[in-house]
Amino acid sequence: MSLHGKRILLIIGGGIAAYKSLDLIRRLKERGAEVRPIMTSAAEQFVTPLAVGALSASHVYTDLFSREDEQDVGHIRLARDCDLIVIAPATADLMAKMAHGLANDLASAVLLARDRPVLVAPAMNPRMWENPATARNVEQLTGDGIRFIGPMRGEMAESGEAGLGRMAEPLEIVAAVEAVFTPQHRPLAGRTAIVTSGPTHEPIDPVRYIANRSSGKQGHAIAAALARLGAEVTLVSGPVALRDPDCVHVVHVERAEEMRDAVLAHLPADIAVMVAAVADWRVASSAEQKIKKQPGEGPPVLQLTENPDILATVGHHANRPRLVVGFAAETQNVSANGRAKLERKGADLIVANDVSPETGIMGGEKNSVRLISRQGEENWPELSKAEVAERLAEKIAAMLG
Repeated sequence: MSLHGKRILLIIGGGIAAYKSLDLIRRLKERGAEVRPIMTSAAEQFVTPLAVGALSASHVYTDLFSREDEQDVGHIRLARDCDLIVIAPATADLMAKMAHGLANDLASAVLLARDRPVLVAPAMNPRMWENPATARNVEQLTGDGIRFIGPMRGEMAESGEAGLGRMAEPLEIVAAVEAVFTPQHRPLAGRTAIVTSGPTHEPIDPVRYIANRSSGKQGHAIAAALARLGAEVTLVSGPVALRDPDCVHVVHVERAEEMRDAVLAHLPADIAVMVAAVADWRVASSAEQKIKKQPGEGPPVLQLTENPDILATVGHHANRPRLVVGFAAETQNVSANGRAKLERKGADLIVANDVSPETGIMGGEKNSVRLISRQGEENWPELSKAEVAERLAEKIAAMLG
């Protein structure tokens, strides 16, 4: 009940992502929030007021000139009788209206009349998000104190379209809403942290590479959670389809050797959280040109060599951070393998999980971890990766005292 008693005015814009607003309403109400929805006329083309009203258990407001709703100047009342305004999805059109002070429908009139904080979850085609006009509007809104969550990278509803423009997932938006109401809690202020995230790609030739199924979602979430607690965070990220977290310095790399060099370049630090699923091996000598199949010949023999062990390098380094956290992605003997890794790599804490295909953890939205230290083990229930990140950041702050 983290949002118990909070009044959320949810403005649903017109885009295919409007279907996610139904789950967002459910998630907010699960946490005790009262949700009062406004739908634009375009939003009604994607989800119905009947569905929104049923889930929110509230009247759905749609018309600026409603005789019933405007008897007491309803758009002013809506703008003031809430604790937070959330716009999800926020279309390019709705954001442009906000940036330029237009008020020709109920949603934009409420936004112009409001005196409450606003959280925006953009959703649009990547070309629309990258358009200079949208960029100017985002800059204006940010300067006006509007908070943003997303957009995220991924596949679009349109066939063959992908990039930065997907609306944040409902749980990510809920976490951002909770952050608005959370008193400033910055136990890591003044601390520096290095986080690694995602896979590494080890080239075989200019076209092919060795990699794994890591999405980077957990590492990116941890970097953002540490930053929210006040740490100055450097995120060293392998190739991922995720936007860079807010308030985090990001270094993009591809290969394990590049990731190691970037990590070492940012030592000394107070905290190191090595989340990346680094490829254990690379091709000893990658081909400069694409390796072609030859008729009658078998596949080429690839000579592999071991990649640097970044966690062990950091754990035994002369400038070793005060707290070193490693991750152990296992498919069997999770506790035993995690404990062996703790000792071998010189870590203070290992976050171990079972990433067998049936768990859906690799690339998924949830995680089930156990924390292994020299003091014992701590099992956590299945949580969203955002929730794991928040809990781990708090654990790190507590361990640093």
